[in-house]
Amino acid sequence: MPLDAPSSPPEAVSAMTDRAREVIRLNIEALQALERTVDSSIARACDVILSRPGYVVVTGMGKSGHIGGKIAATLASTGTNAFFVHPAEMSHGDLGMLRGDTTLLAISSSGESRELRDPLLFCQRNDIPVIGMTQRGSSFLARMSAVPLVMPSVAEACANGLAPTTSTLMTLALGDALAMVLMDRRGFSATDFGMHHPGGSLGMSLQSVREWMGDNHAPPPTVPLDAVFADLVARITEGRKGAVAVLDDDGTLAGMITDGDIRRAFAQDISRITAADIMSKSPITVTPDLRMSDVVDLLTANKITNLFVVVDDRPVAIVHLAELMQAGYVS
Repeated sequence: MPLDAPSSPPEAVSAMTDRAREVIRLNIEALQALERTVDSSIARACDVILSRPGYVVVTGMGKSGHIGGKIAATLASTGTNAFFVHPAEMSHGDLGMLRGDTTLLAISSSGESRELRDPLLFCQRNDIPVIGMTQRGSSFLARMSAVPLVMPSVAEACANGLAPTTSTLMTLALGDALAMVLMDRRGFSATDFGMHHPGGSLGMSLQSVREWMGDNHAPPPTVPLDAVFADLVARITEGRKGAVAVLDDDGTLAGMITDGDIRRAFAQDISRITAADIMSKSPITVTPDLRMSDVVDLLTANKITNLFVVVDDRPVAIVHLAELMQAGYVS
């Protein structure tokens, strides 16, 4: 159980709430100022990156470094090869990561971070272009940059004007803007995105049915058109999928029988029933190239729990909603 915290007096609660709102307002105003100052330099920065076959190496010190790590991750996940390197580590051997075909994205609010000087001078000596993110257009970083991305000078939300707040938020937003423009220019698609995000519900939903099936997916239970009722029950039970595929003589899919069809059949003379009598003749099917998100949409929209994956009209797998929920495809 959590410890009971002492309650603040009402006037203190009001003051803390007002202060929190003020911080958020200052951040909003900073982003609005950033939006007004974005110009063609963002396009020039993209042109530089797109013209270079190597990685974008992102660097920054302190809070700028933390933001830089996120920017590098966003770039890498949206089609621009990138990674983060600590500037101090560069001065102790990691400058070797700055190859002749790379681009350096350096971040410093003041533009005067001492740890950035070695990588910036190295880039100058080796004709490696630098894109600098800074609030000071006259800073060392801006002067050393092929494309300086200069953010507006705004007050930090910190009462002492020291803790990076508005400045780091602007840097994060500018990094996102750079990544999204690059993604658009590259034509990076949802399918590409899924390939970079195989884990988690997002990546899983972007997978294809073929990827979901894998190499060893069990074939669906099947019966012929003339299968008797006892055989239907046995095959559905063995398959544990709540459905069975009914096949034509040539092995193509003729229909589907579900648990519900079996229950409804008991109202008839089951001794005379065959698969052809109770099957659904036009079941919903999907192909291996369909995205799993589309499969989930089909199941949901049609209020069904399973469907078949077909290749050349032959069932090769069965998708069951309960399995998708257990695996995390459905939240």
